[in-house]
Amino acid sequence: MSDDQQTVIVVGAGPVGLTAALVLARAGISVRVLEAGEGLAAESRASTYHPPSLEMLDDLGVLEPLMERGLVSTGFQYRDRRTGPIADLDLGVLAEDTRFPFRVQCEQSKLTPILLAALGELPHVRVEFSQRVVQAETVGQRAWVGTASGDVLTADWVVGADGASSLVRQSAGFEFEGMTYPERFLVASTTEDLATILPGVAAVNYVFDPEEWLVLLRTPEHWRILFPTDPETADEVEIDPARIQARLAGVVDLGRDWDVLHTTLYRVHQRVADTFRKGRLVLVGDAAHINNPLGGMGMNSGLHDAVLQAAALVRVLTGTGTEAELDEVCEARRQVALSYVKTITHDNWERLRQTDPEAQRAYHDELRALAADPARMRAHLLNTSMINSLRGGRPVATVGGVPQ
Repeated sequence: MSDDQQTVIVVGAGPVGLTAALVLARAGISVRVLEAGEGLAAESRASTYHPPSLEMLDDLGVLEPLMERGLVSTGFQYRDRRTGPIADLDLGVLAEDTRFPFRVQCEQSKLTPILLAALGELPHVRVEFSQRVVQAETVGQRAWVGTASGDVLTADWVVGADGASSLVRQSAGFEFEGMTYPERFLVASTTEDLATILPGVAAVNYVFDPEEWLVLLRTPEHWRILFPTDPETADEVEIDPARIQARLAGVVDLGRDWDVLHTTLYRVHQRVADTFRKGRLVLVGDAAHINNPLGGMGMNSGLHDAVLQAAALVRVLTGTGTEAELDEVCEARRQVALSYVKTITHDNWERLRQTDPEAQRAYHDELRALAADPARMRAHLLNTSMINSLRGGRPVATVGGVPQ
């Protein structure tokens, strides 16, 4: 692909950037993907795919290999740390709303090679590693990026998919307002079989506790346990193997050490860019918005950004749409981040850590009633599965904290 064929530069070869590149390339647009790393990221990171994401990946022709590598989860569970299961929700009630009424549990590091292989089959696509973009700007009717190695590359448009610390966003002067959560989040991955250790546990579990809430997630090769951590404790203390073992023993005391594959400690933020488009620069995924991981909406909303915003950009490039229409799509995705993803994930955090016993009991009773009523359960799952986010961008009204 010669330089004069370039139309769009995509910065970042994560699942969001590669999905945007695939949408563009499938439409015949010339694409150049620049990735800072030496190869695709191998970390587990996000691991839940909601029904709308499955539909989009299916439309792009990359779902089948993901399904082969992943684990189908037909529901999820709310649990109390002390008393056990509260309610099991069945995604099967969404059968009339989606052709994929389930979640797929699979690390994002298994999706990116699938996307990369699909891009490799298309003409006018170049994916380059060890190309760290440090600056991006619009000049007239073109955009340019500068790399750490000193290269300056131009294109008609640049899509910034370079993550939460996006230098496309920072260098171009986008605002990124929001908050940082008081706790850091600790993820421990283990090969222990939680289905045996905790009979009745689902593949996805949200565990309520006022002192130490948990999230338990199953992936094809291991389980992941998410803990909140004390913001005042030093990082090296939090990830000390003895401390990790003590916290895992608090989940279930096996009478021996847990088999721990790896641990990750990170800070969590809720932030949204002031705009998702500035001149010839478009932001998607974590470059545009970040949220806490409770509910598995971060990567999924990023995939939705990638598909919808890249499709709108295709229409601009092919003359079948306008920049005003692209702006409408970008702003709609921004509103989803502000009023949908941010709201639901923050509410999840608030409820998991509820300290008022009466409020806690009331919410648990609401969840039990929800699970017993298919119509109410469907309304709730339309929110948590992100289907409603594509139908108008706002969660439906709630009563007692439970969507009606």
